[in-house]
Amino acid sequence: MPESLSSIDIASITSNYIVPWSINIVLALVIFVVGRWVVHALVGLLRKGLGRAKLDTILIDFIASITNAVLLLFVIIAALNQLGVNTTSLIALLGAAGLAVGLALQNSLQNFAAGVMLIIFRPFKSGDFIEAAGTTGVVENITIFTTVLRTGDNREVIVPNGSIYNGTITNYSARATRRIDMVFGIGYDDDIRKAKEILLRLLNEDERILKDPEPLVAVAELADSSVNFNVRPWVNSADYWAVKFDFTERVKLAFDAEGISIPYPQMDVHMDKSAA
Repeated sequence: MPESLSSIDIASITSNYIVPWSINIVLALVIFVVGRWVVHALVGLLRKGLGRAKLDTILIDFIASITNAVLLLFVIIAALNQLGVNTTSLIALLGAAGLAVGLALQNSLQNFAAGVMLIIFRPFKSGDFIEAAGTTGVVENITIFTTVLRTGDNREVIVPNGSIYNGTITNYSARATRRIDMVFGIGYDDDIRKAKEILLRLLNEDERILKDPEPLVAVAELADSSVNFNVRPWVNSADYWAVKFDFTERVKLAFDAEGISIPYPQMDVHMDKSAA
């Protein structure tokens, strides 16, 4: 009698629990394996599509990884649902956790959004010389959250993308040519025409200075201590600083050689000597 009861219990347990659970486990594994393969295929197609759209590699990798994580989450939830797990509570828990993480990482999400916009619209690229967020330097790398700049004295500055995108961006490398704005002052007793001829001659002698647009030399201001000339030549962007430094030195040497003075700031004081 006990043997028959034992056999009945085993048969009942097998039919009611073991077989259904085994089937559910197998189906859950099938859902997970097949779902993972489908996710991999979909992410691959997404990568190809984004690549044809010529998006930045950084943005493609990030979108692909986010898409892969979200789709895998759905696959895992479907597999757990097949096992009989209450996924409604799990989804609610994940939603609450996502909200908490989003609030905690608010600044990081802002930097992420700004990084996506910078990568899509490309106001600058690696190798450009820019001024942004109070920093001037050459762009070394653009990531989702930060931009790395190399300053003129070879410092590495890491700037949050949010600070860059929310401010003014000056890209000195965006155009092939740049204008150099320089001001040179001479004394009131010096010959204006002669000084202008010297400046024009120095401009014509420098082969790095472009002929079109034509350089400008003009009397701009009768200042307190000097007559100021605006000198504005155009050069290739790569020659900007070299021409500016060289030309400033050559102007000083030429003015000294030709007897043209560069006055110091001064003030004339007239004393009224009245009789005591």
